[in-house]
Amino acid sequence: MKKQNRRSFLHTAGVIAGASALPVDQIAAKSYIMGSDAIKVGLIGCGGRGTGAIVQALLSGQNVQLVAMADAFKDKVDKCHKTITDPKFTDWSTGDEVDLSDRISITEDQKFHGFDAYKKVIEMSDVVVIATPPGFRPIHFEAAINAGKHVFMEKPLAVDGPGVRKVLAAAEKAKAKKLNVVVGLQRHYQTVYRKWVEMLHAGAIGDIVSSRVYWNGAGVWVRERQPQQTEMEYQMRNWYYFNWLCGDHINEQHIHNLDVGNWVHQAYPTQVHGMGGRQVRDGKDHGEIYDHHFLEYEYADGSRMFSQCRHIKGCMNRVSEAFHGTNGSAPKPGVLKTRSGHVIMDHDDSKDPNPYQVEHNELFAAVANGEYKYADAENGAKATLTAIMGRMATYSGNLVTWDEALNSNIDLSPSSYSWDANPPVMPDANGRYAIAVPGVSKVV
Repeated sequence: MKKQNRRSFLHTAGVIAGASALPVDQIAAKSYIMGSDAIKVGLIGCGGRGTGAIVQALLSGQNVQLVAMADAFKDKVDKCHKTITDPKFTDWSTGDEVDLSDRISITEDQKFHGFDAYKKVIEMSDVVVIATPPGFRPIHFEAAINAGKHVFMEKPLAVDGPGVRKVLAAAEKAKAKKLNVVVGLQRHYQTVYRKWVEMLHAGAIGDIVSSRVYWNGAGVWVRERQPQQTEMEYQMRNWYYFNWLCGDHINEQHIHNLDVGNWVHQAYPTQVHGMGGRQVRDGKDHGEIYDHHFLEYEYADGSRMFSQCRHIKGCMNRVSEAFHGTNGSAPKPGVLKTRSGHVIMDHDDSKDPNPYQVEHNELFAAVANGEYKYADAENGAKATLTAIMGRMATYSGNLVTWDEALNSNIDLSPSSYSWDANPPVMPDANGRYAIAVPGVSKVV
C-alpha cells in the first residue's frame, strides 16, 4: 500500500471531517423516528464486554431504550439482564450506582438465544451493539448493515481473510447507506491518544521511522470443560482459545496496539515476519493458541513496527506504544521529546473522559441528531488484518504479505452452526488440539 496522507487515513480510521446533518428522507440516520424520538438499541452478545457496552450505550446522554437482547446461551442473556436491571448497578467506569430501569424495555419475549437469535435483535433495533466472539462479527455486521441499522461493534472484526473481506464489503454498504459505525478500538476516542497522534502527524518528532507496540500480560480467563457439554458448546464457552472464534490473543487484544501503530504511520503494513510459540499456557483448556508472539512489520516507506504480545504470568508486563522519529521520540502515549531529550508534550490524562463512554456518546449523539459522522469499519477491518497476518507469520515462521493475508481462502468458520455439529478443530484422544508448527503449518 502506498503511504496515505493524514486526511485520507483519518477518513478510513474514524471521524469523517466536515459531515453535517442531512435531510431526513435522504439518510438512514433519522430512520429511528417512528412516532417516538427514542433510539431503539439491541444487544448481540451478552457476556462481560457486551454488558459493559450496552450500559455505556444507555448512559450516552441520549434517549436510548434497550429493546432486545441475544446470545448463543440463554444463561448469558439472563445474567446480563439481571445485572443491568439491578437498581444499584455500579457503573464500572465511574464507580457510581446508576438505575437504568427507565431505559430498559425488555420482556421475556424480547430475550433471544441460539445461533440465529441475532436476527430478531436486528429486526427490532435502530442501533445494534455487537459484542459476540470475533468469529461471528462478520456475519452479524453484514446482517445489521443489510437491514439498514447503525452499529457499534467490538474489536477485532474477524479471524481470517474471508471474514475481513466480508466486513470490508459491508463497510462500503454502510457508507453508501450513510449508517454510522463505531468500532471498539477506543484509543481513537481517547483524549490523550487524539492529542498525541495529532502532534505526531503534525511532525512534532519528524518522520516516523520505527515504532514499538506491546500487549504483554499474564493472560485472561479459562473456562474448563463441563460434563455433558458438546464439543461445540465447550469451545463456545471457552472461545478465547480457538482461532475460529477468537483468532489468538494477538488478534483479540494486541490489535489495539497494532492499530495505534498504523494510525501513527498513516498506513497499513505491506509485510511481516517473526516468531512465536506456546511455552507456558499449554493446558488442554488453552485450546490451540500461542502464548507469545514477536513480530517485525514493514510499511511501504521502509519504516518498521516491532510488536510483542505475551500471555505468561510472572513476567514483565507492558501494554503501550512508542515511536521514534527523525527529530525525536514518543516514548509513551501523551509524551513527546526532542532528540536532545527536551519534553515538548507531557499530557496528564488523569482527568480525561473515559474513552469507552466517549465512543458511545459520540455515536448516539450522531444518530440522535440525524448526522452521518462515523465510518470505523474499514479501519477496524484493516487493523484486524494487521493482527491476523502477524498470527500467520508466527504460526508459519515465514514472511507474510498484506495481499496474501487479505486474499487467503483459508476459512476458519465451521461448516454449520448447531450445538451437535463439530467445530472446525477437534481434540485428539487425549483431549488436546493440534498446534501450529512453524516451518510446517499452512496459513495462507
